Amino acid sequence: MPSWRRKVEEAGSPVDGATSPCKILKCNSEFWSATAGGHAPASDDAPEFCAALRTYALCTRRTARTCRGDLAYHSAVHGIEDLMSQHNCSKDGPTSQPRLRTLPPPGDSQERSDSPEICHYEKSLHKHSAAPNYTHCGLFGDPHLRTFTDRFQTCKVQGAWPLIDNNYLNVQVTNTPVLPGSAATATSKLTIIFKNFQECVDQKVYQAEMDELPAAFADGSKNGGDKHGANSLKITEKVSGQHVEIQAKYIGTTIVVRQVGRYLTFAVRMPEEVVNAVEDRDSQGLYLCLRGCPLNQQIDFQAFRAHEGLGAYRPQATSPTPAAPDTFPYETAVAKCKERLPVEDLYYQACVFDLLTTGDVNFTLAAYYALEDVKMLHSNKDKLHLYERTREPPGRAATAGLCPAPRLLLGSLLLLTLLPVFLEALAA
Repeated sequence: MPSWRRKVEEAGSPVDGATSPCKILKCNSEFWSATAGGHAPASDDAPEFCAALRTYALCTRRTARTCRGDLAYHSAVHGIEDLMSQHNCSKDGPTSQPRLRTLPPPGDSQERSDSPEICHYEKSLHKHSAAPNYTHCGLFGDPHLRTFTDRFQTCKVQGAWPLIDNNYLNVQVTNTPVLPGSAATATSKLTIIFKNFQECVDQKVYQAEMDELPAAFADGSKNGGDKHGANSLKITEKVSGQHVEIQAKYIGTTIVVRQVGRYLTFAVRMPEEVVNAVEDRDSQGLYLCLRGCPLNQQIDFQAFRAHEGLGAYRPQATSPTPAAPDTFPYETAVAKCKERLPVEDLYYQACVFDLLTTGDVNFTLAAYYALEDVKMLHSNKDKLHLYERTREPPGRAATAGLCPAPRLLLGSLLLLTLLPVFLEALAA
């Protein structure tokens, strides 16, 4: 790998999980796109390469104030200086406009006949082996987690947490408070690292933040790199700034990332074999999609229907931070969620909970799209809807609805109605 290209890739490596206004990844991606994905410039292209470097330098200067202490930023700055020196580029001169990378021709895909068979998960399986069992994990809203084993939990998990950590990829999310001083959190940053894999893909990093849902990896590319099976990893923009899909066919995996309102949602379809491909079994304790949230991070969202529960979840009035905006009355929250989610499953219940705790109507769409992603990604169509939460308060069995009171009341009325008949029979 050319040394100048290595500098750019190092500059684009993931940094600390906390949300940052530093836009160095955007600068890196624009430079990568302007130089056609990092191919060493020919002598005739040197002026254009120098122009791209000057544009890169200008981009880093514009974001300098917000990037103090950011290792990726400082790596990029030093890399630019080295590259300008190596290619005899002057600091003064024309700059270039970022250009889109040239996509491969339609026939150049992971399905091409000369692509290594190992780079297509299902084709690489032995012809007599059983069909792979695909599993699903999703994270959305405040945040609600559906694990690979179909457990459904509502969690606090503020800060950076690993969703997936196996031999093929890592997924980390960062959750931040929805309202200042509130315990309610939502996903504001997502980092996915696809690890280097045989003849198929180079290591690739995808990073999304609030108001920035890229249609490319951090280095500006849209596939797995320079290897023969590189197109077995592809990123596709479905809706600009709102919906991205990543296909990793070499591990039989599909990932959907959305921005709904201000926050991000995540959904994945992955073979069970890949899910469990972990060298250190002890490390799976922090693998949320597999193990779920730690018990002390789980929330009984049905309990928060009581006003005292919601009050504890919203910012306190005595707090110096701004007070929570007006939230929806329960009846209004139910009506809004019913519009999108007519089935009263856990996605509907999560929707109601989120509206009651945040007052942000976009959480209705987050729950709706999370269920739509389940319909697309889950292999068992009988398990699309879930009705029972994984964790229940001590001493109470799992129930299917937000409010079991009507059923209890109905049973009591029925008993009272039949009581005279029982008493008459006993007297006889």
